[in-house]
Amino acid sequence: MSWGTELWDQFDNLDKHTQWGIDFLEKYAKFVKERIEIEQNYAKQLRNLVKKYCPKRSPKDEEPRFTSCIAFFNILNELNDYAGQREVVAEEMGHRVYGELMRYSHDLKTERKMHLQEGRKAQQYLDMCWKQMDNSKKKFERECREAEKAQQSYERLDNDTNATKADVEKAKQQLNLRTHMADENKNEYAAQLQNFNGEQHKHYYIVIPQIYKQLQEMDERRTIKLSECYKGFADSERKVIPIISKCLEGMILAAKSVDEHRDSQLVIDCFKSGFEPPGDFPFEDYSQNIYRTISDGTISTPKQEGMRIDTKTTVGKAKGKLWLFGKKPKGPALEDFSHLPPEQRRKKLQQRIDELNRELQKETDQKDALIKMKDVYEKNPQMGDPSSLQPKLTETMSNMDRLRMEIHKNEAWLSEVEGKVAARSDRRHSSDINHLVTQGRESPEGSYTDDANQEVRGPPQQHAHPNEFDDEFEDDDPLPAIGHCKAIYPFDGKVNSMH
Repeated sequence: MSWGTELWDQFDNLDKHTQWGIDFLEKYAKFVKERIEIEQNYAKQLRNLVKKYCPKRSPKDEEPRFTSCIAFFNILNELNDYAGQREVVAEEMGHRVYGELMRYSHDLKTERKMHLQEGRKAQQYLDMCWKQMDNSKKKFERECREAEKAQQSYERLDNDTNATKADVEKAKQQLNLRTHMADENKNEYAAQLQNFNGEQHKHYYIVIPQIYKQLQEMDERRTIKLSECYKGFADSERKVIPIISKCLEGMILAAKSVDEHRDSQLVIDCFKSGFEPPGDFPFEDYSQNIYRTISDGTISTPKQEGMRIDTKTTVGKAKGKLWLFGKKPKGPALEDFSHLPPEQRRKKLQQRIDELNRELQKETDQKDALIKMKDVYEKNPQMGDPSSLQPKLTETMSNMDRLRMEIHKNEAWLSEVEGKVAARSDRRHSSDINHLVTQGRESPEGSYTDDANQEVRGPPQQHAHPNEFDDEFEDDDPLPAIGHCKAIYPFDGKVNSMH
């Protein structure tokens, strides 16, 4: 199967076919280029998407890290790595496929042009040989006709009795001349014909097959190169599949790491106030005045209006200050976190203590290192001056003292808040048994409020110990008097509830 033997007369078609092959190669190169642009844009869009949804968290951000959020952030990281692999695919395609195709296309054009020029030159040389042969043939044909005419003229004069001997001799000489010229042109024609036949045989059996063979090999190399580029195109994708698979596995692991129970506990840790739910409201018996007037036989008009507490109004005002599910108070952050609910305050104090302990440990390690270095300098003065370390050592000791004071102060606050929470829990238990309602900084919904003047309070109890609630209301301002009451029968304080 050879173009030189099978397609010896199809030079123009081979010219068109080889040009089509190069055009197809460049068309595929254009396809690869557009695919590279798609990969690059895809990777860029993925990175922008990751950047858009990645949390802009500062180092001091203490936002609760829910497992669902952590999983999403891990998925974003894996997606960012996935985008990087798409960039690797684009780079590999650009280097191994597109760049190679463009370089090879340039080489093919140069080689094709050279082979076609050789074919055209060979054809032009054969055409020149044919033209020389044809000219000699025509000249031989013409001389033969002239010789025939001279033969006819000589025979006519030779048979003519009226012709002179000189005319006959002249016609004979002309015949001999034409015959000699015909013979010479015959030999020339024979030589040109032999030369043309040889060149034609060489052209169609040696030169053209060789040129067409080179064109065939060139076209086959082009086909092989396309096959290699097809494979390289797929290999560029296949090489990153293991890493992409790891990215996808990372996403699956992130999804499996979501723990709904842990997230629920984080919500509790974040928003738990440490307060106890409000107790039951006592029954307020407004009919006692009626029974007293009937038993005393007197009619009096006590100032009940001033003594009545509009529970709905008071509670409604307090609810405007409630959170988590109400309105969160906006107040300045205090150093001891006393603006926070007890549980949140305890948590913040514990976090600060842990952080201070870490800083203290760093300073302690630095102090130990400085002391060791000072000892080395004292033993080996050539290594350094021990006194040069004293300022840094003094500064470190000062920092340690400051940190210890801070830790002691925060531990005192922590002990205070833990003691209050425990005492409040005990009092709440006792209050629930006796059906008493203590409304301090505990809202009806168990949330926290900063305004002591808008707190909901129950009716005062005369038998309560004077210092029983001091620690719970030590920061509250006294409420203004809302009425006066008068005892109309002896009350010894032994009964916990009025009937």
